[in-house]
Amino acid sequence: MAAGSPLLQMERVNKWFGDLHVLQDVDLEVDPGEVVIVVGPSGSGKSTLCRTINRLEPIDDGNIRLEGQPLPAEGRGLARLRSDVGMVFQQFNLFAHKSVLENVTLGPIKVRGQSRQEAERRARELLARVGVENQAAKLPAQLSGGQQQRVAIARALAMDPKLLLFDEPTSALDPEMINEVLDVMRDLAAAGMTMIVISHEMGFARSAANRVVFMDGGRILEAAPPEEFFASPRTDRAKDFLSKIISH
Repeated sequence: MAAGSPLLQMERVNKWFGDLHVLQDVDLEVDPGEVVIVVGPSGSGKSTLCRTINRLEPIDDGNIRLEGQPLPAEGRGLARLRSDVGMVFQQFNLFAHKSVLENVTLGPIKVRGQSRQEAERRARELLARVGVENQAAKLPAQLSGGQQQRVAIARALAMDPKLLLFDEPTSALDPEMINEVLDVMRDLAAAGMTMIVISHEMGFARSAANRVVFMDGGRILEAAPPEEFFASPRTDRAKDFLSKIISH
């Protein structure tokens, strides 16, 4: 990858679900180390955008490149892409029958070919980093939602991804657990992790984003640094959206 070139490029990306045009000519570039937070009303295409980047959703038109290379469609190349692009979901998606430690070591052993010893050493480091090191032997159901989501973040980090995607990572959590997850994400941002975060947490967007991207109706309507976006949004749609969120 050439110095100064974007880690991720999306050009004129289109996606339909039947007659519904959920992504309309989306252009987005993300630089290494950048934290981009995508906001907008429900149904604006934010989650679909996220899911096209690691090909959980195929696109109908346009180009997506990671480090200058087009996304592979299938096979080994796709498996490599998925290990380079980590994803943290709304519902944690941990393996219920495996311990926390096994959840975090599975990918590195199976996909990256790490020895069990090396994978466990790294997993314990990461569990400590997200503040759940003492939960390693438990099953996910024995943990709070906030702890499960922090394990899911450790699991994504265990693959040493180039890019981390977060699809509304706090929306299934009780209010008191939201900050413990956002704090981990703030630490990752400060450490230089490249992140795209779909979130309703405006305080987090204000404090952690390099850039806020506003989507509505399947399009990116605005992209600006947080202080600019929150202080003086350019479009009426963004003004309307922010007035509804921030007045409550």
